[in-house]
Amino acid sequence: MVSLEDSRFCRHLSPAEQQVVRKHTVARSVAAGEVIFHEGDDGDGLYVIHRGLIQIAARSAPEHLHVLSRMEAGEYFGEMSVFDGGTRSATASALEHSELSFVPTEAVMELLEHSPLLAASLVRDASLRMRDFNRRFLRESLKAERLQLVERLARTIVHDFRNPLNVIGIAADLAAGDNVSPDGRRSARDRIRKQVEVLNRMMQELLDFARSVPTNAVLPKVNYAEFLRDILFELRPEAARRGVELVIEGDLPEVRLRLDPPRLTRVFTNLYANAFDAMSGREDARLTLRFSADSQWVTTELSDNGCGIPLEYQARLFEPFFTFGKTHGTGLGLAICERIVKEHGGTITVESRPQAGSVFRFCLPVPQAGDTDTVASLYRPVAAAT
Repeated sequence: MVSLEDSRFCRHLSPAEQQVVRKHTVARSVAAGEVIFHEGDDGDGLYVIHRGLIQIAARSAPEHLHVLSRMEAGEYFGEMSVFDGGTRSATASALEHSELSFVPTEAVMELLEHSPLLAASLVRDASLRMRDFNRRFLRESLKAERLQLVERLARTIVHDFRNPLNVIGIAADLAAGDNVSPDGRRSARDRIRKQVEVLNRMMQELLDFARSVPTNAVLPKVNYAEFLRDILFELRPEAARRGVELVIEGDLPEVRLRLDPPRLTRVFTNLYANAFDAMSGREDARLTLRFSADSQWVTTELSDNGCGIPLEYQARLFEPFFTFGKTHGTGLGLAICERIVKEHGGTITVESRPQAGSVFRFCLPVPQAGDTDTVASLYRPVAAAT
């Protein structure tokens, strides 16, 4: 049991001032679980705790209650509305049977006029409480942010894994058919193996992205036309399954580029999966691939006639976790696309208009005479926050 004179509120008062406080206080006994005042109530004074434990909490939403502090015997609470004349900013309730003294606002203001030491003490206590609140708020915010990132990563895994799993399912059904030839079964087996490799690479990329680990920039020269034929081999049946017309404009560039085929395949699968989503429900859905090359760059375009993207969102499309137009999207797919293209020394851009479709364009550098297999990556990893 802490007396009024020994409480934090009265410790700097003279005996005469303590007598003034005692003359105006009203004793109050509260049971465990009882609410002393609610958030939004009129503020009419502060409380000094003689015995017990008081919880101060506020709601950020009807279903979200945040505990701001727990106060023990000798402390006081409810002073904020006394200082600013506003309503209660939080709810105070007893966690156990408690004995309190209520000090009306008029008595507190009278004491403040005659006791600069009390005013300084109250300001100091308010500052300490604000510091403690800031620390609590920061911890809660970081915890909520981490949970949100985990949720987004989980959604990314589900979203990005769906396409390879669909291919595996189709190939498995084909291989299990009664009238499938040995060549057909071998083709289905090869397709399943390839998609399993894709899934493994995607899992590694998610880990690399989370750790900000860049890939090796030493890349072999690969015939881009042959690489594209493999892409189209997987894309054609997927487009047909989705009811999308696939159009190829321009010859496949017969040029050797320094690239990592498995990782660059991820760029294509992400881009055409997004295009399929944007064209969902259209009877005339059409995906157009265009290719061009000069002495410096090979340009690849994927163009759809889907819903398009508003101009104000286009500048943020390649930001990690930014998403538009997807119920379960996270935006991580395009961020990974940009990273892969930049690690190949290239650039990627987007042009889009609402209801007029989108064009994603990426350019890869053509190796020059005397170049080695080392790519001048444009990607610069951002250090992880600690």
